[in-house]
Amino acid sequence: MASPSGTPTKITQGSQTKGGIGESTLRPDGTLKVTGEFAYSSDMWHEDMLWGQILRSTVAHAEIVSIDTGEALAMPGVYAVLTYDDLPTDVKNYGLEIQDTPVLAHGKVRHHGEPVALVAADHPETARRAAAKIKVDYRELPVVTDEASATAPDAILIHENRDDHHAGHVPHPNIVHRQPIVRGDVAAARERADVIVTGEYTFGMQDQAFLGPESGLAVPEEDGGVHLYIATQWLHSDLRQIAPVLGLPEDKVRMTLSGVGGAFGGREDLSMQIHACLLALRTGKPVKIVYNRFESFFGHVHRHPAKLHYEHGATKDGKLTHLKCRIVLDGGAYASASPAVVGNASSLSVGPYVVEDVDIEAIALYTNNPPCGAMRGFGAVQACFAYEAQMDKLAAKLGMDPVEFRRLNAMEQGTLLPTGQPVDSPAPVAELLRRVKAMPMPPERQWESSEGADVRQLPGGLSNTTHGEGVVRGVGYAVGIKNVGFSEGFDDYSTAKVRMEVVAGEPVATVHTAMAEVGQGGVTVHAQIARTELGVTQVTIHPADTQVGSAGSTSASRQTYVTGGAVKNSCELVREKVLEIGRRKFGSYHPAWATAELLLEGGKVVTDGGEVLSDLADVLEGETVEVEAEWRHRPTEPFDLRTGQGNGHVQYSFAAHRAVVEVDTELGLVKVIELACAQDVGKALNPLSVLGQIQGGTTQGLGVAVMEEIVVDPKTAKVRNPSFTDYLIPTILDTPTIPVDVLELADEHAPYGLRGIGEAPTLSSTPAVLAAIRDATGLELNRTPVRPEHLTGTQLSEG
Repeated sequence: MASPSGTPTKITQGSQTKGGIGESTLRPDGTLKVTGEFAYSSDMWHEDMLWGQILRSTVAHAEIVSIDTGEALAMPGVYAVLTYDDLPTDVKNYGLEIQDTPVLAHGKVRHHGEPVALVAADHPETARRAAAKIKVDYRELPVVTDEASATAPDAILIHENRDDHHAGHVPHPNIVHRQPIVRGDVAAARERADVIVTGEYTFGMQDQAFLGPESGLAVPEEDGGVHLYIATQWLHSDLRQIAPVLGLPEDKVRMTLSGVGGAFGGREDLSMQIHACLLALRTGKPVKIVYNRFESFFGHVHRHPAKLHYEHGATKDGKLTHLKCRIVLDGGAYASASPAVVGNASSLSVGPYVVEDVDIEAIALYTNNPPCGAMRGFGAVQACFAYEAQMDKLAAKLGMDPVEFRRLNAMEQGTLLPTGQPVDSPAPVAELLRRVKAMPMPPERQWESSEGADVRQLPGGLSNTTHGEGVVRGVGYAVGIKNVGFSEGFDDYSTAKVRMEVVAGEPVATVHTAMAEVGQGGVTVHAQIARTELGVTQVTIHPADTQVGSAGSTSASRQTYVTGGAVKNSCELVREKVLEIGRRKFGSYHPAWATAELLLEGGKVVTDGGEVLSDLADVLEGETVEVEAEWRHRPTEPFDLRTGQGNGHVQYSFAAHRAVVEVDTELGLVKVIELACAQDVGKALNPLSVLGQIQGGTTQGLGVAVMEEIVVDPKTAKVRNPSFTDYLIPTILDTPTIPVDVLELADEHAPYGLRGIGEAPTLSSTPAVLAAIRDATGLELNRTPVRPEHLTGTQLSEG
């Protein structure tokens, strides 16, 4: 393996080969997906395969008195029934950072829907009926559902014997992680403030709502190992957690990425991976597990709901003096990514503003609510909702324009974050706000026409509840900051294997990584990088699997940066080897081979002056060049556990939104007319994909603003709406016009100057919509999502 490259990558124009970076190349899987021909993991099939089914707890917190599997085992067509006692090794827990999640419940269950038993049968309906015949006797326990019940002196402990590395610095065992950030003197700064505003904010639990429910196929192999075909975000992380539970070395657990129907963080944790492998190894047959939508709501983590208390001060001329805030995230029954989410929420809680004096605390709780972990925006979303509401409150109290107030306090390159880390790349916060405000406004009263009202343009839409009576327009603005890549000292790297050879007389490059393509378009970008760096037209993307080094997770907006960097690095090493072959073969015939800057372009070797020296096919004839190399960005460090100081992040992305809404103030209905966005992307490697990412993230933020929330009964901790009938997500009729203004201010530390883009628009779209609704109604609206009863004052029945 080639040596890792840890130095900053020079920003280069690269080759002019068609389909390279900067072009809107089409996705190779695009046509298959829109025509319904793409093979997702749920479409996999194997001869003689069995179907797996998981029995889940019907209560949120209870002792397991007994489990009777007799009736299920006696059913014709049932091959296996497994409980905790059937697990093959002493390793019976797993987890991303803290191994606190049991493969199957033992002793007690800690949340509604926790896996208790597994069934394998020859038909999916047989497996479901058999699982229903398993008798579990529960003795229910009191539930812990909020901070008061979690941290009371006599609180029931969710995990009685914690021994993880966070346990020593938290004030209560039901707190997963705590991160304070203290800088300056808040008390003194408070004295200088001419105005002070406070706010209590509530952020609801959001589901990733991806297209394809969890699914996979485990196939036992002759050497005693297993091959898992799986839809995931991180193959090597799954492997690290799966192999010890199975009692197998990692090289006997082969993993291949199958078609992924979206992720948004919900596939970072394991779901059915271990269960399918256990059943396959027990029965000696391939086992397929496919969740239905109801089960999917219990089978993956969600976005942390949050309570946020904020205090800001400002001088009469509009300069921020201080921030004091406390963020409480509900992590649910197991840790998942909660520690990292706490780090993000705290370190980004100030937003993209200059504030010298801060006192910040963020914690995540263990409760009996559904487990929460990674979701697009990762802690920064909840904070942005609160600090942007505070910015509007301050602007109103000072009598200032909300955009100009934000611009006055906007950070820029060189600004020190509350953690003491300088922002060392462009931070065009003020410019993004200026641009988004300058965009043309949508026409007023679009529903009116000569033929009458177009109800599709009105609040309530096709329900035909209003024809414009009582409809008021509102406009709101917001801007956010999101980190890119893993933080706090995590060894964040990626690996790429690149091969060049001649196939049918033409030079062909093959790119092999373990990157999970979850819809973000990485497979397109990798081909573009190879064409740019190697000057070839034909690029093959090898299926992602664990036969190549780790690519890390498809999350944190990191893949184009880190795995793109690995592909670029490997391509550069391949290019040097190809040129060395050419120098050996042809250097004596043409002095330019040895003296000129040589490029690979359009299947040819050319000098920097454009003189063609050779066809690449001639150079590579009889040769195969292959390099597998890692790439690392600059290192980070953990935040100090007392002060929160430290260079914890790699890169930052910024987006600003302007929301235009129309609200029926009598019925409490909202129609988002437009969500204009301005975002700096550093370098748009594929402009069409960039646009799609920004519009998709914007729509996800819209969902949590006015629709999306997993409702958990506060008395029983049971999920009340685990279906798309009751958990609402935006449809095309709810999605507004989303004009986008893209800036390209290169980050000199990143490959091609690019900046991760997928998460930033999810931050600022939510508070922009809330700001617009406040503008239309005059209401404070300190929670998401906004429901009709919040706008009309009508309290709906809990029944």
